[in-house]
Amino acid sequence: MRHNAQVSPSVTGRVLDVLDAFSADRPVLTLSELSRRAGLPLSTAHRLVRELTDRGALERDERGGYRIGLWLWEVASLAPHGPGLRESAMPFLEDLYEATHQNVQLAVMDGAEVVYLERISGRNAVRIQSRVGGRLPVHATGVGLVLLAYARPEVQEQVLAAPLKRYSPGTLATPESLRRALADVRRDGFAISDGQIEPHVISVAAPVYGADDTVRAAISIVVPKEGTDARSLVPAVRAAARGISRVLGAPRATRVAHDAHRETHRPRR
Repeated sequence: MRHNAQVSPSVTGRVLDVLDAFSADRPVLTLSELSRRAGLPLSTAHRLVRELTDRGALERDERGGYRIGLWLWEVASLAPHGPGLRESAMPFLEDLYEATHQNVQLAVMDGAEVVYLERISGRNAVRIQSRVGGRLPVHATGVGLVLLAYARPEVQEQVLAAPLKRYSPGTLATPESLRRALADVRRDGFAISDGQIEPHVISVAAPVYGADDTVRAAISIVVPKEGTDARSLVPAVRAAARGISRVLGAPRATRVAHDAHRETHRPRR
């Protein structure tokens, strides 16, 4: 968030404004662009950019442009939702990807948005907006519906009370429609997001539980809407989510596996 021009920003605020100037569509910026986008005097931007570059938080290319440096990636890897969750999920995401060679995603919730920790996509996969490290609104994504459905009630009410942006005719943009969708997720244990952001795609998502049996993340598979029976993908997505949950030590995932084993090996009468 940009600082208020009426309030003198701290040094930390100025540094964050510089980093916040970068975006997916503007990954490389000149010094003057950084100054303008961060709302800082050129001299201040020059000093901060020089210090960030010396530290490795920014990198300068041969044309004089700046981009986010590797050091920030190293710091970000220490986040609690970072590599441990991703490494546990990767074998299951890869198996899920092999089923369709479309888009497979792992995401966590941050406020009213989801943050994508991983995405596997084939060369011929349908094009979608999500990317690793990117954010999308919880109300308009499959993973978001799952994460919001199992979030604390006060978090749900905050999202429901805020304006719900409409991205396509299929977006759940009213509190009533979103409440119904969240209730369906809690009842069924999965979400089907039908063309909420991109009208031509459909997403099937399921929750991933942690060691305390609370929902820690969500996974999804995103496929072309035309010619796809979304419900046929539900068993594979839920099985992958249970597998990740089991690796993370979720008691409910272990119970489900044991129940399934007993059912399979129950003696016939």
